[in-house]
Amino acid sequence: MARYMFQASYSAEGIKGVLKEGGTGRRAAVEAAAKSLGGKLEAFYYAFGDTDVFVGIKTTVLMTPEEIDQATKKAMSYRPPGR
Repeated sequence: MARYMFQASYSAEGIKGVLKEGGTGRRAAVEAAAKSLGGKLEAFYYAFGDTDVFVGIKTTVLMTPEEIDQATKKAMSYRPPGR
């Protein structure tokens, strides 16, 4: 299983969304996005400094050519903070 770590920084508008719905709401949105692509959220942490969020996602990378054809037709479901 491949694992990926994403680092993100919020815009001023994004921070307003986090304040509105809380940290757990953002984690739920990221988890839903990972699941919509066949992944699994392993960790979600907030931090102080240049990077606001660290996200660990585990995925299975092996795919047949037919699965690649299907994957190119998928759309990721993601809701930005505050929307």
